[in-house]
Amino acid sequence: MKNDRQLLKIEDVKTVLGTRPWDSHKGMFGYVGILGGSLCYSGAAKLANLGAAAMRSGCGVVTLGVPASLAPAVAPYLLESTLFPVSDAEGKMLFDPVVLDSFLAGKRAVAVGMGWGRSPEYPNILKHLFCRYSGTLLLDADALNTLADEGLELLSQKQGTVILTPHPMEFSRLSGKPVAEILAHPVELARSFAAEHGVILLLKGSVTTITDGKTVYQSDRGCAGMATAGSGDVLSGVLVGLLGYLPPTALTVASGAFLAGLAGEIAERESNAFSMVASDTVAALPKAFSEVLK
Repeated sequence: MKNDRQLLKIEDVKTVLGTRPWDSHKGMFGYVGILGGSLCYSGAAKLANLGAAAMRSGCGVVTLGVPASLAPAVAPYLLESTLFPVSDAEGKMLFDPVVLDSFLAGKRAVAVGMGWGRSPEYPNILKHLFCRYSGTLLLDADALNTLADEGLELLSQKQGTVILTPHPMEFSRLSGKPVAEILAHPVELARSFAAEHGVILLLKGSVTTITDGKTVYQSDRGCAGMATAGSGDVLSGVLVGLLGYLPPTALTVASGAFLAGLAGEIAERESNAFSMVASDTVAALPKAFSEVLK
């Protein structure tokens, strides 16, 4: 471990999570939202996994916002999460400020972009989220691609904390740096980007780098079995779940990366690196939390 970064350990995450009083109620742990899905990337079960990952990570209530035409397909997969149909056309969300404001109301954190695909409506949705929402906004997948297409000037309009969770190719689109350079200098490039744009950046990798532009954390938890569709969505679910009741800091985000990676390791031990799917990681989250909290 170099002295300009901290490799997260289980004791660090335990301190972040703290304890819960016996008289807890759901309102104490935050209402969060997840905005994702499209006809081409409906993945009803995958979207439900996002909600389940957030619930398993300790928030009070999860609302899953999906295109209205997909809601009947997603509903049977939801147990604890609630469903919020969003105006759509041909299976992709439309920019409807009234509907968006209703979705955002009371949410401490919102994750957006998973399974979106591309649409000319999305830049307006992002602009609205930046300008109108003062909670914590987590961008992943196609929300990152939309931001890269529209330009990073959008970030100057943000009213709350913004968290970006790119893999190296997505970060290349955002930063303009070649993937090879990102892989060679992940800490330096991530830190300078976060500092310049005033965001928390989680740069995915075999060692994940998390920084607010000042402090740098890294997590080396994870396994080969997590190299499967939906693992990034599960991470977003874990992160938004934690952000329902923890402060939106680089340490909170790093703890989410640690917990998701640890859950993946547990799932691989109980299965194998070849057969694992993302829902196995979700199912292992309680054991990951127990391992940290014991």
